[in-house]
Amino acid sequence: MAIVNKVDKRVKVNKDDIIKYQILTYCFLNKIQVSHNDLNCLKELAKIDSVELTSFCEIVAGKKIFKSEQSVRNAIQKAKSKGLVDKKGKMISISSDLNLQSKGNVFLDFKILSVEE
Repeated sequence: MAIVNKVDKRVKVNKDDIIKYQILTYCFLNKIQVSHNDLNCLKELAKIDSVELTSFCEIVAGKKIFKSEQSVRNAIQKAKSKGLVDKKGKMISISSDLNLQSKGNVFLDFKILSVEE
């Protein structure tokens, strides 16, 4: 029988951090690279649910996550090509593939195992 080293951590975080953690975990498990600014942009999108692209670009540029609305638009297009954002017409939202929880109380329970050969 194999011996397993178990790490059990319990942490209470704020809403923004738990959203970012879910995005980072999805990206890590699917080998998708995202920058710090991309992550913050996706976090803002997750908090809004579905929003018109131009309005979202104004919001994110106003929060100084990116320098301009065009930079936000470019980041959203890049995230869409990576499967992180859904776009229907002019509306954008976090891809349902992420199964991201951003409303109410959120408890994440990941069980990840690494087995040596």
